[in-house]
Amino acid sequence: MKVIILAGGSGTRLWPLSRTNYPKQFLKLKGMDKSIFQTSFKRCLKITDSNQIFIVTNKEYRFLALGQIEELGYKFNEKNILIEPSGKNTLPAIYYAVKEIQKNGDDISVVFPSDHLIEDEKAFVETILSGVNFANDYIITYGIKPSKPHTGYGYIKPQSAIGQGYRVDKFKEKPNLETAESYINKGYFWNSGMFMFRTDIFTEEVKRYCPEVFMSFQENDIEKTYEITPNISIDYGIMEQSQRVAVVPMNVKWTDLGSFDAFYDQFAKDENNNVVFDGDILIDSTNNLLYTDKDKAVAIVGVNDLIIVDEKDALLICKKDQSQKVKEVVDKLKKLKDSKVDYHLTTYRPWGSYTILEEGLFYKIKRISVLPGKKLSYQLHHHRSEHWIVVKGTAKVTVEGKDFLVRSGESTFVQTGYKHRLENPGKVLLEVIEVQLGEYLEEDDIVRINDDFGRC
Repeated sequence: MKVIILAGGSGTRLWPLSRTNYPKQFLKLKGMDKSIFQTSFKRCLKITDSNQIFIVTNKEYRFLALGQIEELGYKFNEKNILIEPSGKNTLPAIYYAVKEIQKNGDDISVVFPSDHLIEDEKAFVETILSGVNFANDYIITYGIKPSKPHTGYGYIKPQSAIGQGYRVDKFKEKPNLETAESYINKGYFWNSGMFMFRTDIFTEEVKRYCPEVFMSFQENDIEKTYEITPNISIDYGIMEQSQRVAVVPMNVKWTDLGSFDAFYDQFAKDENNNVVFDGDILIDSTNNLLYTDKDKAVAIVGVNDLIIVDEKDALLICKKDQSQKVKEVVDKLKKLKDSKVDYHLTTYRPWGSYTILEEGLFYKIKRISVLPGKKLSYQLHHHRSEHWIVVKGTAKVTVEGKDFLVRSGESTFVQTGYKHRLENPGKVLLEVIEVQLGEYLEEDDIVRINDDFGRC
């Protein structure tokens, strides 16, 4: 059995926690020792081994995925990370993985988004594997038994029973509250976005109901494929049209972390139904979600039904029933070309991370953290010089081909236009304060000459 993990989404409805360059699936939320992606990957290992897992993502998230798998203690086959040239929704992403799987013959495959939180994993695995009985005849989707009316999820209307599942009558879009209540009364399921199928059957249905996707993948060049393939979801392209679709009920606590509504539902509440972390103070306030920067004392008084997300560089306040509109905030920030839609103050790289501590018109101060045994690219900048102060560990610095060590408490200077590299030769985390000086300090002023991660 093969597993396909979809890990390319940017999670716009969870801004400012989730941002384009570090989206929700890779976040380690408060109270969680693993990211959502790591939790999903570990869950998949209860179904198959790591060599049978395919991850579909984009080039920006490739090293995030690899790094987080490595952090779990696993060595992952990089060939099983499939890079989409552009986001074209779920059907092309899934079919991309299907085509890769078919290079070694047809097999039963199961598809999981990487942003689901699931309790009772034993029951989850048992339910997933129960779908194998139907996969020779049907494309299986898994329907979550609703715990309450929810306006943030799509719904599935079951038809006649077949064994442990049902034929699917209809898929329903996200409803209003009244409609959601009626769906639950009629025995509908939440649409989980999880699927199981034989790759040959899935291919037949793609060819029959979405020939544009089928034909685009006849190209041998994935770049050309993604230029011509339509932007379409698996629900629109296949599930709502095919006559070979069945739903298997799943009775577990499940959250598709697609909005702050779902976020609120996931976490424990205080006596006034507030979700709060880190000892923030709430007085005469109910039904709120308060998620704040760890170093900031926050108090709210006399407010109800609010979502408050406070990061160092961004603040979101909205009514709980308006959380689906957070995407509109992201759209406006994109129009304004505001980098806060894409970047946190901390940016993760395959070698470690950097955090912007302060910036002004002609300077920027960063904290750079380099993992043991990792090194930045050998590079140069046209518009800035850099002053490095080592605060933890020992740095190996290369400037214009000459190597030297810089120890804790020592510093060095790299002139504009000089080729240079920072490396951590030790076994502990290297931390460096970098002061950039120049008239242009953006990240695109990097000319990579050599790079361990193929980014030249």
